Amino acid sequence: MSYQYPQPGQPQQPGWGPQPPAPKKKTGKIIGFGCLGIVGLFILIAIVAAVASGGDDNDSASTTKPAATQGGTKQDQPKEEPAKKEQKKEPVTVTAKKTDFKKSILAQGDDYTSVKVTITNNSKDDIDVNPLYVTITDTDGSKHTAELGVDEDQLDTVKLAPGENVTGTITGKGAFDAKYVTYTDGLIGDSVRGDVS
Repeated sequence: MSYQYPQPGQPQQPGWGPQPPAPKKKTGKIIGFGCLGIVGLFILIAIVAAVASGGDDNDSASTTKPAATQGGTKQDQPKEEPAKKEQKKEPVTVTAKKTDFKKSILAQGDDYTSVKVTITNNSKDDIDVNPLYVTITDTDGSKHTAELGVDEDQLDTVKLAPGENVTGTITGKGAFDAKYVTYTDGLIGDSVRGDVS
């Protein structure tokens, strides 16, 4: 069977001849709306975070203002303010004092300096305590990290619940005069300093 070309004036069979162009896809609008949605989501998160943090500040401000106005006269207020400052405790407190180095079987020699440290959790949340989270700063301003396992009374690695404390030694390599210790809640948390007595 041979193919016959249509004669001029005869209708063409479907499927032959020039095809109309395919409709254009509108992917640009879809991508644009997708990006706009992501940007909108970030803006919404920022607004929610601002409202949440702003709400905490307003709550604390509203609770302290009535307490200051209930004092009566202005002469009574200065007496109450120091009492309020004394009652407010830091979330974490650190105390330190010099102590003798008690050599463990892991210590190589006696060239170490130990400081007895007590860490107290006064916050409402648990905190992690680890000898690696504590550094000793000497009177020359040099920092000394904890040498693990060299002192028999080394500070334990524990999780402190609110109201709990832990005591142990932090030991640095070499002989130096310790000035203060610094505890950091985790590797990137807030630092708390305690002077060595």
